[in-house]
Amino acid sequence: MRTPCVCVIVLCQLQWELSVQSFCEDDISVKHRVYHCCKLRGNDMLNCFQNDAPNPNYEATEELPVPPLPSQGNFSFDPNTCQRTVMTSQGVRGNRRKIEKKPSAPRKVNMSFPLGRPTTDTIETLCRDRKQRPLYKVNCLTGVGYEWLARQAKTINHIEKGFKHCCKKKQGVLNWADQKWREELDKYCVDKNGGQVDFLCCLGDLSIDRYNCFQDASPDPHYNMTTATEELSLHNICDTHKIVKKKFPLDFPLKRFVNQCCPLSEESKTACFEQELEEIARVCYSRMVSLLAIHRCCRRSSQESAQCFSKMIMDAISKATTVLPQKKKKKKRCPLS
Repeated sequence: MRTPCVCVIVLCQLQWELSVQSFCEDDISVKHRVYHCCKLRGNDMLNCFQNDAPNPNYEATEELPVPPLPSQGNFSFDPNTCQRTVMTSQGVRGNRRKIEKKPSAPRKVNMSFPLGRPTTDTIETLCRDRKQRPLYKVNCLTGVGYEWLARQAKTINHIEKGFKHCCKKKQGVLNWADQKWREELDKYCVDKNGGQVDFLCCLGDLSIDRYNCFQDASPDPHYNMTTATEELSLHNICDTHKIVKKKFPLDFPLKRFVNQCCPLSEESKTACFEQELEEIARVCYSRMVSLLAIHRCCRRSSQESAQCFSKMIMDAISKATTVLPQKKKKKKRCPLS
C-alpha cells in the first residue's frame, strides 16, 4: 500500500507529464516552428523538458522570508508618454522604413487539423457527415506568419475532396479513403522546395510512425464533431418540406402546417407551430383521422401528443438536411475567427 507522500509524488508527476503533453499538442496546432522537445516521443520528450528546465530541483530562488516590496505611493504614470508602434517583420529585420499599423485583436484558429485517419469504425460517420464538415478559404490569411495555416487548410480541402469521390464508390470505400488520407498528408510534409515541413509528425523516418502521429494529433480522430452543423428547429420545415414530402413522407397533415406558419415572420412562426401542434392534438380522436402515425401519437395525453408530432417532424427535418446541401455549393470559411 502506498503512503500518502508517495501518492502525492505520483499524482504530481502525472500532472506534469499531462501538462507537457498538452503544451506540445497546443504548440503543434498553433505554431509553425515546434519547440524542439515536442519533436521527440515518450520518455525522450519528457527527459528533454527535464534537461531544459532552468530549476529542475525547485530550489528556492529568494531568501526567506522575502523582504516586503517598497511602497508605491508616490508612483505616477502617464500612458500618453509611451508611444507603442507595431512593426512589420520587414521593417524590423532590414532596418528599412518603419511601417506603423494599428494593433488588432488576436484571432483564434478555428480549424481541426489534421483530419482523423479513416477506419472501419469511422468510415460510416465520415461519409454520412461529410457535407456538414467545413471547407476553408485561404485568401483571408494575408500577411506574414499564416503560411503554415494556409498549407493545413489546403490539405484539409484536398482530403475532403478525395473523401467525396471515395464515399460514392460501392466497394472498397475504406481503402480508397485511407489511401487518399495518406497521400495528402505525405504531400503536406514536403514543402514547395522539396524539403521537409517543420511539423512534428513530418519528422519521423518511417511512414507508419508518421501516420500514427497524425492520428494521435487529430482533434477529432473519430469524426464526432460536425462544426458546420446548425441547430435545427421546427422553422427548418419551411426550407425542407418539399424534400420531406418527396423522400421522407409523413403520416401528418404537413401541407396545412406549412401553409399556416411559413409565410409568417420569424418571430411569429414559433407561436404558430405550437398552436398548430396543439390543434392537431385536439382533433386526434376525431373519426376523420385515420392515419396510423397520428393514431400512435394520439394514444397519449394532449401535451404528449403535441410532443410526439413535434418529434416526428424534427426527425424528418434532420433526414432532409442531409439531402438539402446537395443542391447548394458548400461555402468555404476562413480558418481564423
